[in-house]
Amino acid sequence: MIDIYLTDEQDNLIKKDELAKGCWINLTRPSEFEIGKIVRGTGIPSDYIRDSLDDDERSRIEKEDDTVLIIVDFPVLVEDESDSAPYDTIPLGMIVTPFYFVTVCLQSNPIIDDFVNNKIRNFFTYKKTRFTLQILYAIARYYLRYLKTIDRRTSLIERELHESMRNKELFNLLALEKTLVYFTTSLKSNNIVMEKMTRQRFMRMYEDDQDLLEDVIIEIKQAIEMSEVHSNILSGMMDAYASVISNNVNVVMKFLTTVTIVLSIPTMVASFYGMNVQNIPFASEAHSFWVPFMIALILSGVTALFFWKKKYF
Repeated sequence: MIDIYLTDEQDNLIKKDELAKGCWINLTRPSEFEIGKIVRGTGIPSDYIRDSLDDDERSRIEKEDDTVLIIVDFPVLVEDESDSAPYDTIPLGMIVTPFYFVTVCLQSNPIIDDFVNNKIRNFFTYKKTRFTLQILYAIARYYLRYLKTIDRRTSLIERELHESMRNKELFNLLALEKTLVYFTTSLKSNNIVMEKMTRQRFMRMYEDDQDLLEDVIIEIKQAIEMSEVHSNILSGMMDAYASVISNNVNVVMKFLTTVTIVLSIPTMVASFYGMNVQNIPFASEAHSFWVPFMIALILSGVTALFFWKKKYF
């Protein structure tokens, strides 16, 4: 799908049908025909667009003539319930030319939607350097937002784990830890891109752009620290609660074993007294039933008292 936007003279974002100087071209899972159309209309190398559509493409920045390619990973919510990780990262390509700004992605995402819906202030399609930095800043903010969500979900799972004997909560923690691994890897790759952008002049930057670039780097480093901290906490928590679950199972098994021993005493007494032998004591008495009953009751009571003092109950 191809969407073309342009900031008009009144600084309003309007949608266009044809390419125009200073426009923003947003490609979402484009077909081969659409890729060819953009390549012919803008002169962008086709590899720049196809690389941005590779799910396994690493974050990088490169320049060929006057065309700059920036590929970074951004977080997305996984809607497929079969995937154990609630969040994943996919590449977003930004291609900057003297006349056009192109974004390429495998799927629609809230980051691009924020720009389309005018939720980003001071956004202009013809200010390509600032537009690039604004997208990078928005990506960093989404990382931080999802990390806070992961922290809240971890707290909820932690409360469920206090007296849990199931593996479901541990699997949920494992899914969150898997997400944090994705986030940490992608954030570090994005940080390398930002450092390279700082050292080398891939695009012309003004003073405001330099300030925004510093803000982006700060946000990315903060997200990296948060991701690593949460990952370490989750790793330690999983080890601790695995031991807790094992201990809970042991406590239950100890309780059931104790109850089994106490209940086996009446059975044993009744078995001995019910043997088919002669001259059983008190067999001829009218109330002979109560003799083994009282013996079993006393022995079971003494055994239960012993276990209670040992805190087996």
